[in-house]
Amino acid sequence: MKVAIVGASGAVGQEFLRVLEQRNFPIDELLLFGSHRSAGRTYTFRGKEHTVQLLRHGDDFQGVDIAFTSAGAGTSREFADDITRFGAVMIDNSSAFRMDDDVPLVVPECNAADALVRPRNIIANPNCTTIMMVVVLQPIERLSHIRSIHVASYQSASGAGAAAMAELQQQYRELAEGKAPTIEKFPYQLAYNVIPQVDVFQDNGYTKEEMKMFNETRKIMHTDARCSAMCVRISSLRSHSEAVWIETAEPLTPEQVRAALEAAPGVTVCDDPANRQYPMPLFTAGCDDVYVGRIRRDLANENGITLWLSSDQIKKGAALNAVQIAEYLVSQGQF
Repeated sequence: MKVAIVGASGAVGQEFLRVLEQRNFPIDELLLFGSHRSAGRTYTFRGKEHTVQLLRHGDDFQGVDIAFTSAGAGTSREFADDITRFGAVMIDNSSAFRMDDDVPLVVPECNAADALVRPRNIIANPNCTTIMMVVVLQPIERLSHIRSIHVASYQSASGAGAAAMAELQQQYRELAEGKAPTIEKFPYQLAYNVIPQVDVFQDNGYTKEEMKMFNETRKIMHTDARCSAMCVRISSLRSHSEAVWIETAEPLTPEQVRAALEAAPGVTVCDDPANRQYPMPLFTAGCDDVYVGRIRRDLANENGITLWLSSDQIKKGAALNAVQIAEYLVSQGQF
């Protein structure tokens, strides 16, 4: 198995290396690619040093079986033909191809088989906020069709990349020293603050991030459910959280929902309010699963359930989901 990582020096690229090693993914040869800024850097994988090569047009991907790409939508669009020309499966973490009809958008716990039909040999990894939500919603959908979804996300600095995480830490240091905080990665100071904007606003008043949740949920779950989202950036470092309200066709009890989630792959139920047990970014960072709690009836809707979830945005929200797609393809004899 010959595997490539494009964007190896970024936060997700580094997480790819950790996840591939943790899960002992079958790799005989590993290639790392990056921009002019990161080319030449070395990283250790399974005790061996690997040097980041400059990503360029040409035949560098000849013989590659799987290419994990996380270098931004523009880079993915520019180099997709180079990456897939010789038969490599491109598992792309950017937004470049997610809504293309001929590119499957895959969360293995929900729609793994979609990855088998890929006319362009590209599989899109969904947005992190969508991934963590649909992992929890799919088991509920099997109990009763979900008609509508309302969600408020609480998104950590990691969603804007490694530099954004560093900026948040820097802001806290600067403020503690009485200095003006550095503000480059976010529209406002994030330390001691929440910002009700993730990505750019669209004509309908929703942000691009919020519309991703609307569109991607429908494609992944093959559903007509509408998702109305409010995405908020908060001053946690890593792991996103979401408060979710759903309306189902038939009324469900919290007990039914809890039992379905406890049996679901990729989900850990942490729901014991009496003992103050509920998911939090402080504890879900670095974990594989999506953690869910606060499962209860929606007091405003007789067919409603509301819950709270938290998951590592860099791990399950990006690198792990992509690696799980690759693992599924291997399990299906694709390589």
